[in-house]
Formats: sequence, C-alpha cells, structure tokens
Amino acid sequence: MRIAVVGTGYVGLVAGTCFAESGNTVTCIDIDQGKVDALNKGKVPIYEPGLEELLHRNKRDSRLTFTTDYSKGIPNAQVVFIAVGTPPGEDGSADLKYVLAAARSIAENMNGYAVIVDKSTVPVGTAAKVTATMKDAAMYPFDVVSNPEFLKEGAAIGDFLKPNRVVIGSDSERATRIMAELYEPFVRTGNPILKMDVASAELTKYAANAMLATRISFMNEIASLCAKVGANIDQVRAGIGSDERIGSRFLFAGVGYGGSCFPKDVKALVSTASSHNLDFKVLRSVEAVNESQKRLLVHQITDEFGADLSGRRFAIWGLAFKPNTDDMREAPALVVIEDLLAAGATIIAHDPEAMDFCREHHLGDRIEYAPSPMSAVKGADALVLVTEWNEFRRPDFETIQKDLKQPIIFDGRNVWPKESLVEMGFKYHGVGR
Repeated sequence: MRIAVVGTGYVGLVAGTCFAESGNTVTCIDIDQGKVDALNKGKVPIYEPGLEELLHRNKRDSRLTFTTDYSKGIPNAQVVFIAVGTPPGEDGSADLKYVLAAARSIAENMNGYAVIVDKSTVPVGTAAKVTATMKDAAMYPFDVVSNPEFLKEGAAIGDFLKPNRVVIGSDSERATRIMAELYEPFVRTGNPILKMDVASAELTKYAANAMLATRISFMNEIASLCAKVGANIDQVRAGIGSDERIGSRFLFAGVGYGGSCFPKDVKALVSTASSHNLDFKVLRSVEAVNESQKRLLVHQITDEFGADLSGRRFAIWGLAFKPNTDDMREAPALVVIEDLLAAGATIIAHDPEAMDFCREHHLGDRIEYAPSPMSAVKGADALVLVTEWNEFRRPDFETIQKDLKQPIIFDGRNVWPKESLVEMGFKYHGVGR
C-alpha cells in the first residue's frame, strides 16, 4: 500500500519504518526541517534497538522517504497515519492542536479517498473532532479510524512487527477492511485484530496504560508496607505473581514509572473522567503514589547522611526512565538528582544512552557525566542505581567497594543480591527488602 505518516516522533518513526519493512511505500511528513534533513541522511534522532538498521535498509530500497511537504506525501496515499504529539495541558487533558492541524493539512492535500488513522494517543471523541476538521477542507471522501499503538520503548520494533493484538476502531466497513489488510502480515501467528467502535478503541490505550501504572504503584505501596513490617517484596511478588489471575508482569517494586506514556495517559484519563463529572479516585491515588515513590531514594539518602548533603558526592547509575532508551521524560532520575542537588550534593552520573540528551535538554553542566559506570564510583560517598540497564546488573562489587569512600549502595530497582552484598560489608538499601 501507499502510506503517509504525519509526525516522525517515537511512534511515527517506528510505525513508518515497520510498515516500509513489510513492503509498503511510506512517506513520513514532519514540519521540522532539521529533523527531516537528518533522517534523509540516515541519522535517527532517538535510540531504539533495531530501528536504525531497518530505516537504512528501507531508505536504500526506496520504500521509505521523509519530507516536510504535505503535497508530496498525502496525494495517492491510501492510508494516512496521524502520529503527532498530544502534550498534556495544565489540567492533564491531551492537547489536540497538533492532531487537528495535521488533519486540516491532510484534507487540503488529498486527491482521492483515504483512511485517516489516529495513531497518536488521543482521548475519546478525537476521531469526531478530526472528522469535523477535515470536512471543512476535504474535497474527497475519507474515513477516520482509531488505531492505538502499544509499543514499549526499548522493544518497539518487536512489538510492532509481532504485536500481541491490533486494535481497529472504525464505523466504516471499507476502512476496517483496508486496515485489516494492512496489518495482516504482522499477525500471521494468529494474534487477534480486534475490531471495535471508535470510542472503545480510543479508550483502550488509556485503559491499558492506566492498568499497568496501577500495578506499579500498587506494588510500590506493598513494598513500603514490607519495609515497615520486615517482609520481603521479592517473596511477596513471587507469591502473588504465581496466581494466574494476576500474573507476574509489572509487579516489580522500584522508584516509580516515567516516560512518555504512563504519566501522560493517567493524567489524561483522570481529566476525561473529570470532564464527565466522574472522580477517578483510583488513578489519582496511582499518580500520588508514583510521585512519592520517585523521592524514596532521596529519603533513604538523607536518612543515611542527614538533610544537609553539602560536601557529599553521589554516583548515579541510570538517567533514562527505563533501559534500552534515551528517553528522560518524567524520569525518576531527574527527581532524585534535583532533590540531591537542592540538598547541596554533587552528582556524577552514567547512562549508556541518555547522557547527551540529559546534558542538552535537562541538567546541562549542573552535574558531571562519567564515561563509564565504574569511573563514576571513584571517590563517591555512595552508589545510587536508578535505571536497571543490563550492564549494571552484575558489576565488579569488589572494585566498587574499594573505590567508594564508604561501601553504601542504594538499589532503586532491587536488581542486586542484598544478602551477598551485606556479607561483603556493604550497607545496602533497597525497595521493600
């Protein structure tokens, strides 16, 4: 098929590249000339394992192109995906100005029937707004479909090429048929294409992310209780995760969730409920627990060293909100570092991918950046693990013990063996252990 994707952010770039990988001809449109120029040179602006290789291959084979010109991408496209940002407003609601601006530009450049797909995470009622916006400018028929994405940063390519489900929200048999044909190569193993009404599809993405966020905050609350009563969160997790009604995923305690989806989507769902006079008490509690959890490490550190951290130096391992990405949106590390700096501490941090982004967009030169994990440790008062990159899981603890001023570890992800470290002489602080 001939496909256009409006927006080359995380979702749009992954979607466009993967659709090209399955043999479609894809044009990605973005108003940022600098980004388009970089992409045309093969420079990928985000870190996502496997993405750069696929992008280069499909550019080379002329299945994937990038432009700022709607008139080059929209005419003759059978399916047009809207994958622009929906940043939260002050009240948590999703800002649809970029979605509606894209919809108008699409309508102005169509030269025949097309399926218009809301790929961005958008609240219930967005498809109707897109339809109304396009009707003012479109000279040709179209259908608007909701097709939410379920991509995990760090595993997005696999998630897209082998989805565990595809959700298509549509009121048009014609559009549904075209979308099912487009996705058929990705579900050959039998995973379902779920066809539903538009409103249900729009709500599904928010509901899924809110449920996962709820599990994380719930386990962090249980971890806090474990710390109070002397229980072990790892054992509790194994006990409840073996119940097939619950399952074992998203039951890990830690320093809270971050990223581009969970915080934004929980806020948006609370806002949507509020606009319909519903107080979503559960999700407001999920938010509150998560914000509190991001400061757990700071509380542990100040309990150990005192409220005034002047003259103290801390090694931070991990800046990205999760492993295998350079994304720092709502990252717990930012909260931890800002609070430690405010208390007078100095910080030296290492992250395999996010340091340049952190320096450019977040913390600048207010902290030091270490070229390796072990170099960050030398002369530090303590080691603080915030993001559980694989390369952090089994470090040389003997060298760490020698290089720290005192053998103190704060394990914000419970990835290190507490008993072994205590036997070595470390003072170990975990989450609910």
